[in-house]
Amino acid sequence: MAILTITARGQVTFRKDVLQHMGIRPGDKIDLELLPDGRGVIKAARASGTIAGFVGLLANKTQKVATIAEINEAAAQGWAGKQ
Repeated sequence: MAILTITARGQVTFRKDVLQHMGIRPGDKIDLELLPDGRGVIKAARASGTIAGFVGLLANKTQKVATIAEINEAAAQGWAGKQ
């Protein structure tokens, strides 16, 4: 168990190993669920976006139309870590 100290301003600093364990990096957000008896659960907040929302971000950004084969090739290269 990690014991944390509250500052005079009501702030808490999490140790690096605690943040790594929770999968939280600088700039990420956390989700705090308040439970009965003064308890709480803290976890990394995960984006709840949809693929439709992502595709909507790309709308009207280019005039190029890609074929399914080109899209599949680009996806395979992305997964392989290639540009």
